[in-house]
Amino acid sequence: MLVYSVIMFLAASLLLAFSIAIYRDKTNLIHSYHQIKVTDKAANGKAFGKALLVVAMASLLRCIIGLFGASDNDKTIAIVADAVLIIGLGIGIGFIVAVQNKYNKGVF
Repeated sequence: MLVYSVIMFLAASLLLAFSIAIYRDKTNLIHSYHQIKVTDKAANGKAFGKALLVVAMASLLRCIIGLFGASDNDKTIAIVADAVLIIGLGIGIGFIVAVQNKYNKGVF
């Protein structure tokens, strides 16, 4: 569980860095296809960065909870950590879809 938490922490840190960069007007990190109809790129970047931050925070929280259950015998903490990750990813992806619908007039 420790190795998984470390790998997940590194991935969450990368997502956190991307979300901060996008929030700070690096909208070129968002694929150009998802910006075709966007007129206000600054507002889109801020909203998308916040939504991606939710995904990053869910992953970081999962790592922290996973470290409490470092022993392989404690299945309850692993289940709670996975539930936090799944719920956080669902909320984050929902926010990303909402941002895309608002600023790009649809996800695709």
